[in-house]
Amino acid sequence: METEKPAAPTEPILPLPDSADVDMDKVLLGRSLYFDTALSGDGTVSCATCHMLEHGGAEPRKTSIGIGGQIGPINSPTVLNSSYNFVQFWDGRAKDLQEQAAGPVENPSEMGAKWENVVKRLAKNEEYAAAFAKLYEDGITKDNATDAIAEYEKSLITPSRFDAYLKGDDTAITDAEKQGYATFKEVGCTACHSGINVGGAMFQKLGLVKDYFKDRGTEITEADLGRFNVTKNEAEKHFFKVPTLRNVELTSPYLHDGSRATLEETVKVMGTYQLGRELTAAQVNSIVTFLKTLTGTLPAHAKP
Repeated sequence: METEKPAAPTEPILPLPDSADVDMDKVLLGRSLYFDTALSGDGTVSCATCHMLEHGGAEPRKTSIGIGGQIGPINSPTVLNSSYNFVQFWDGRAKDLQEQAAGPVENPSEMGAKWENVVKRLAKNEEYAAAFAKLYEDGITKDNATDAIAEYEKSLITPSRFDAYLKGDDTAITDAEKQGYATFKEVGCTACHSGINVGGAMFQKLGLVKDYFKDRGTEITEADLGRFNVTKNEAEKHFFKVPTLRNVELTSPYLHDGSRATLEETVKVMGTYQLGRELTAAQVNSIVTFLKTLTGTLPAHAKP
């Protein structure tokens, strides 16, 4: 009589689906809008300026550069797999991708436009007029434009080798990468970085066990206050949405302040300030080896 195999242990990380369930017509319209500088006040900035697909959906700068070369206050989070975040922005001020998409357009230091003017500009473009008329009864509006952008962003999911491993392909990652995953779990990273997006499911204090900002040694900015800026609750100072670790290999520099250039530095900082552990070089390197398995493949339609 065959003995039953023990049930596989439940993993703290869940695999991504192979593709997203989206309306492709809206996705393609949203893609055009995402890459279009007509959404900015002076026609120089698009969503893709700060959320670059070739940089893991983020940007290779400490903080964003907006209209007129203005330096923004915070590092752009990745747009990839962002539909799996429980809220949007570092401080969680937008409840979903559509609400998020509306914000930067009218932010004077980001895209510096007015939606009213953007709508008029888009209406002069025959291709946009036809595409919106086909998909939306009321044609070109702010709500419809942000709906299309959000649909495009929902489609940007990036299945990785690690997802294949979670789905049962034991050969998808190496022994060293499996050891890195074991280390990642062992030291406590999965307390915050878990679920389908390996993060993005809660707020957490930066400097949970040790004062990050005191040790950083530079003046505290408004952006450093995190969730407090939304709630005005003192207890939520320095709380941020836990970022996803998917494609993290590509999204340097790291943290909300863009203060860490390498994954190794960032993992060490997290050990010290979030876990209260001084991780060894071997532990850090092992975790980084695992994190690189989370680099995924963009869907074929992602780029225009």
